[in-house]
Amino acid sequence: MTDAVDHQIESLAAALFAEVFMADQLARGVVQKALPRGMEISHFSVLNHLARSQEERTPAQLALTFHVTRGAMTNTLSKLEWAGHVHIRPDWDDARRKFVSISPAGRAARDAALAALTPVLSEVVKAVGADKVRAVLPVLREFRSRLGLGD
Repeated sequence: MTDAVDHQIESLAAALFAEVFMADQLARGVVQKALPRGMEISHFSVLNHLARSQEERTPAQLALTFHVTRGAMTNTLSKLEWAGHVHIRPDWDDARRKFVSISPAGRAARDAALAALTPVLSEVVKAVGADKVRAVLPVLREFRSRLGLGD
C-alpha cells in the first residue's frame, strides 16, 4: 500500500512542479511584454522591493532576498544605477559596504511598469475568478515558504 501512496505523491508532485514551472514561464513572458521598453523583470523586481520596503538595502541583502548571487545582483544594480533608477552610496561606517535606495526616477519607472502590468494581471484574475485566486494564494505561499526552508 505504501508504494501506491508514494507513487501517487510522486505523480502529484511532478504535476504540481510542471504547472508551477509552466505558469512561471508564461507569466514571465506576459510580464516582460507589459514592462516599459528596456526594463527587465529583474529590474522591476528590485525597484518594486525597494519601493515597498522604503528602506536602504545592501547589495548582499538584495541578493539574499532574490536568491541570486552577489555578482548577478551587482550586475542588475549597475544597470539600474546607470538608468538613474537607484542611488548607491557607501556605508559611512564601513567603506567596504554600500547601500542601495530607489531614486525618484526609479519610483516613477516602477509605478509606470506597475500601471502597465496591473490591467494584464487583473484580466487573468477575472478570467480565473477572484474566489479561486484567493483560495490558492495561501497554498502557494506555503509552497514557496517550504521551498525556501533549504536556504
